[in-house]
Amino acid sequence: MNVFRILGDLSHLLAMILLLGKIWRSKCCAGISGKSQILFALVFTTRYLDLFTNFISIYNTVMKVVFLLCAYVTVYMIYGKFRKTFDSENDTFRLEFLLVPVIGLSFLENYNFTPLEILWTFSIYLESVAILPQLFMISKTGEAETITTHYLFFLGLYRALYLANWIRRYQTENFYDQIAVVSGVVQTIFYCDFFYLYVTKGRCWENRVVAGTGLRSYF
Repeated sequence: MNVFRILGDLSHLLAMILLLGKIWRSKCCAGISGKSQILFALVFTTRYLDLFTNFISIYNTVMKVVFLLCAYVTVYMIYGKFRKTFDSENDTFRLEFLLVPVIGLSFLENYNFTPLEILWTFSIYLESVAILPQLFMISKTGEAETITTHYLFFLGLYRALYLANWIRRYQTENFYDQIAVVSGVVQTIFYCDFFYLYVTKGRCWENRVVAGTGLRSYF
């Protein structure tokens, strides 16, 4: 544990709380990709199966449980409680384009060919691309609500802080997790254009207007 890891976890948690708070207060899911939220729920489910087999610390266990709960509550709100407000017409990214290669890569590139290890590897690879349906949705509509952009910003900040965490661990512990680092770099790259737009167009986004013109280049 180091300060970058803790700040990364808090940034991740804040992003999820912001999204849940937005849905609950507005009673609306417009502008939020349900497909991205399903992928994140799948990420946490496959990564945290060791909750039943491996105790690391109270902090670790609590954070895992909170992330799982937040992920599944978000999915329930989108597809259950507030499903009438869900913009399914614009949430059209085809998940098989992500799931099929990620599953294949998980079997080909892992540290140990066991069920739990393959599922953990799957979660790492999937997290690196899970935000793509949300970015695709923004690029398709050309709009993003202020709270959605804040959600994406803190998700991207979480990944950037984790990169700093890995650098710090390499310096102090000589620890290097190639799968996690490479996947984290890929994920951070997807946020780079968004970070630029977030900073340069922040005032516009405060008024709930256009966001994502640069994101169109991804799709």
